[in-house]
Amino acid sequence: MNNITVKLGERSYPIFIDNGTIDSPLILSQYIRNKSVCVVTNTTVSAIYLDKIRKLLVDYNLIEVILDDGEEFKNNDSLNLIYETLLKNSFNRDATIIALGGGVVGDIAGFASASFMRGIDFIQIPTTLLSQVDSSVGGKTGINHKLGKNMIGAFYQPKAVLIDMNVLKTLPDREISAGLAEIIKYGLIWDISFFEFLEENIEALKALDTAKLQYAIQKSCEIKSMIVAKDEKESNLRAILNLGHTFGHAIENCLGYGEWLHGEAVGCGIVMAAKMSLHHDRITKQDFQRILNLIAKAGLPVNMPEIELDKFLGAMKLDKKNKDNKIRLVLQKGIGKAEIVDDYSQDALKAIISS
Repeated sequence: MNNITVKLGERSYPIFIDNGTIDSPLILSQYIRNKSVCVVTNTTVSAIYLDKIRKLLVDYNLIEVILDDGEEFKNNDSLNLIYETLLKNSFNRDATIIALGGGVVGDIAGFASASFMRGIDFIQIPTTLLSQVDSSVGGKTGINHKLGKNMIGAFYQPKAVLIDMNVLKTLPDREISAGLAEIIKYGLIWDISFFEFLEENIEALKALDTAKLQYAIQKSCEIKSMIVAKDEKESNLRAILNLGHTFGHAIENCLGYGEWLHGEAVGCGIVMAAKMSLHHDRITKQDFQRILNLIAKAGLPVNMPEIELDKFLGAMKLDKKNKDNKIRLVLQKGIGKAEIVDDYSQDALKAIISS
């Protein structure tokens, strides 16, 4: 079993990566302080994996919150359902929340943990590739608002992250591709050799080749853990993890949450950011073609849907990286490095959106 530590002083925590992690009572129980446990999951995941957790925690005071499945349910109603369930069952500050699901479940359950009685323990058991390499690591929690994605939330770290690669076998191809968008992002922002590995092995990753997939997941978690350790609350460096997200979040907002998967929107957003990088001579035409080819081979959209320019720009203005009402972008500086940029051509931005 591979074990990575997110190094945040007294808030440090392990990430376990293996096949069968979800079936390990020893790993799970050592991060639960007492017998009060609330599992937050959704209708899809609960049908497959909830019984496993019930059997592991048969001696615990276990309650469950089963949310509707989808990005459109990452909202205040779902959050309040968790609060109400905890309160009706007289749970207190010694309780633990287990987030069993993808990024939506993890973000909502994490935010509930951060805010219920001003903070209780939680454990992440991510069940999608995207959540395994991104949202379960780093402590970003929150819900969407109708005016913007992830606009309400908190930085709050879990006690542990349990990544079981076996759960990926139950995912549709579309979900695997969505997760690959975030994996590709790590090569683009931090490690060109990892990007080259992805170019050579993208088909094997889509086919869930065990060894190559474990390497890609571990490498992604290592890169994110290192960046989070340097900048936990996104004051500077951590913002590069948002490559493609300024465009991607605007796509999700404008289309309506759930129309595109988050990873699909990010994949398209990475291409749009690459077009901006190419326009400003931050990457070569060859670099751009490599990025475009890899995103396409991952099974992700490379063309933005038709969205009215002013509507799209309005959604981009809600991005959390922005300062002084200025849209800030994460752009490439070659392959393997990215930067926050606010000095760019507005005309180029509008042309890329309109095209």
